Amino acid sequence: MITRRKSKVSPPPYECPLNSCLSIIGGAWTPNIIWQLSEGPRRFSELKDDIPGVSAKMLTTRLKKLEADGVVRRKVMSTSPPTVEYSLTDLGAELQPAIAAIVSVGHRLKERRQGKSC
Repeated sequence: MITRRKSKVSPPPYECPLNSCLSIIGGAWTPNIIWQLSEGPRRFSELKDDIPGVSAKMLTTRLKKLEADGVVRRKVMSTSPPTVEYSLTDLGAELQPAIAAIVSVGHRLKERRQGKSC
């Protein structure tokens, strides 16, 4: 019988920072929104066009959650009709390297899968 090894990793704190961060970026479409806002502010219709497949309802839901979490800033501009523009907060901008790293690994995983299927 093989003995069971004990974990050498210290247990995460009660409010684990990893879980907190993943709860924000782990939602459907959320990484896409952060990615699209990484180069600057976008209006709702622009984001909708930038992210194929996302519904207006889902985009609205995700943007509201990201705003509540302090990741996205919503700015209402006094135009006629009113225009709303979304941008990353400083906290949201800090997530950009994590999203870029995920994209980089995603590319390598895709290449690996394509290489095996040939």
